[in-house]
Amino acid sequence: MKTVDCDYFVVGSGMAGLMTALHLASYGKVTLVSKGRLQDCNTNFAQGGICCVMDPADSFDRHARDTMIAGAWLGKSAVVHEICENAPAGIADLVDCGVKFSLSDEGWWDLTREGGHSARRIFHAGDITGEKCEAAMIRRVRRAGIDIRENTVVVDLIMTGRIGASGDNRCVGAYVLDKDSGCIYAIRSANTVLATGGCGKVYLYTCNPDSATGDGVALAWRAGAKIENMEFIQFHPTCLYHPQAKRFLISEAVRGEGAVLVDRHGREFMKKYDPRGSLAPRDIVARSIDSEMKRTGDDCMFLDIRHKGRAYLMKRFPNIYSKCKSFGIDMATDLIPVVPAAHYACGGIQATTDGRTSIKGLSAVGECACTGLHGANRLASNSLMEALVCARLTAARLGPHPEKVSLPRIPAWKTGSAVPPDEAVLVSHMWDEIRRLMWDYVGIVRTNKRLDRAARRLKTLRGEIRDYYFRYLVTPDTLELRNLAVCAELIVKSAQKRKESRGLHYTLDYPRQAKCAKQTVLEGFKG
Repeated sequence: MKTVDCDYFVVGSGMAGLMTALHLASYGKVTLVSKGRLQDCNTNFAQGGICCVMDPADSFDRHARDTMIAGAWLGKSAVVHEICENAPAGIADLVDCGVKFSLSDEGWWDLTREGGHSARRIFHAGDITGEKCEAAMIRRVRRAGIDIRENTVVVDLIMTGRIGASGDNRCVGAYVLDKDSGCIYAIRSANTVLATGGCGKVYLYTCNPDSATGDGVALAWRAGAKIENMEFIQFHPTCLYHPQAKRFLISEAVRGEGAVLVDRHGREFMKKYDPRGSLAPRDIVARSIDSEMKRTGDDCMFLDIRHKGRAYLMKRFPNIYSKCKSFGIDMATDLIPVVPAAHYACGGIQATTDGRTSIKGLSAVGECACTGLHGANRLASNSLMEALVCARLTAARLGPHPEKVSLPRIPAWKTGSAVPPDEAVLVSHMWDEIRRLMWDYVGIVRTNKRLDRAARRLKTLRGEIRDYYFRYLVTPDTLELRNLAVCAELIVKSAQKRKESRGLHYTLDYPRQAKCAKQTVLEGFKG
């Protein structure tokens, strides 16, 4: 079996992965894998922007307070302040990569505002911020001498304790599957960094790309890592509702620039749920839309920004305006139909701001990590900020003082008696069943009864998936299904442990918020 050696092994090609790889490239050999193309990630779909205090009238303390309030005071205060205060350095990294953020007519940063923010502090590049950032980082990565391996799926992390190596149990790389050749080989490294993004595809309706199957969380859990706060899945309130509009978001910046949520009769309804109206944090807005849809029986609610006029909308939101127009919706004259959709995982692999996990040799950065920044609900545009800051801090820890580790020989991947799969319909059926039961039972509003039903069925499904995994040769679809099922079960187990309603976790059985805010921690797999 082929073994590839490197000083730093980075898994994932969104902002967290690319920035970590770029920072580490000057310290040693970096191998970066992406299970699709580099641009096939959540970052590439981000519209709104990146939080960073730059206005002298604003402050890091105000940003931190807004973050804590949005997170229902479950965020870790020291972490929140550290990340907010390091955001300017992260923005400077992007500017250094060539990102051109939008400027005002006066030549200053054109900072915008989104729900939950008390000031205008969102950097943006038009309304395709993620796409512009991703393109700039990819150009820089391709020139940095990094060993880039696209269409490469991680099968499992390699732990010394499981391959019979001596010494403390630690991660020494991973087995990976080359999708083009079908071969499995090893990438060996003393420093593995998971930056695999989220798990939105665990739900039937999501604005995430098909790659968001929770791979990093599942890989880390199977390796024995602690997982934190997986019950907090953020549903973006305003996904475009149209039969041909797959995964298209109406950015929160649209509400930040004056759009209000209304019913099909044009009546504003958010003020009866929260005094902040349409600029309330995402958890409140998503629940309110869900409540109105259930109350009225309507399939969607609407955004109204017609008062801004066509010229302004085409200049400020060119991509969103054009996309809506392609579906016959003119933002200047029509209401925009919207529904909530699974968007972001606030929980994940328990990690520090500099990427440390509960496993030696394994770091986690970005959406797959849970640093404590987001608490029970992510404040708008804090995700890319966290990715930038934690990538920088993780590289600063790993780069200058690399750990001296004697890496063991990696055993060849064993296929045993596995045969080529001949019933792919089983994979697609189990995939669909998981996503539907998670939407029906573990969605925006939960109950003990629904969670119990989901837990029982997921236990059975995971048994069936395990049997399929060992019976047939590994394929990318099987690996994603396996990871999706792990994440679904972790979300349910975490939700069952929280006996209160807080942030994104709202349950009819415990509608009140507990006085004491506690993290939900699940131990990693010990088998």
